[in-house]
Amino acid sequence: MENLLILVNIILAVILIIVILLQRSEGGALGLGVSQDNFTSARSVGTFLTKFTSIIAALFIICSIAIVAISRDEYRETQSVLEKEEEENSNLPQIPQSK
Repeated sequence: MENLLILVNIILAVILIIVILLQRSEGGALGLGVSQDNFTSARSVGTFLTKFTSIIAALFIICSIAIVAISRDEYRETQSVLEKEEEENSNLPQIPQSK
């Protein structure tokens, strides 16, 4: 299950990168190349891409949280760090006490 979620998360990340790069930037560097003459259609494309970006971003975050929750349950241990340290120290040879 975890491998499937990781694969879906990678696919969502790639889609999110592509959608962000397709959006018209403020400076016009990586935009769609739409001129200001056709402002109404550029506005509708921008609105669609903005909504699509927010949906993909939300799915990406939900998928990431699910991966963390699943992996956290798999590696949960009952001992604390201090209890482990005490066990490791008890297995070491002890120095004899002088009288």
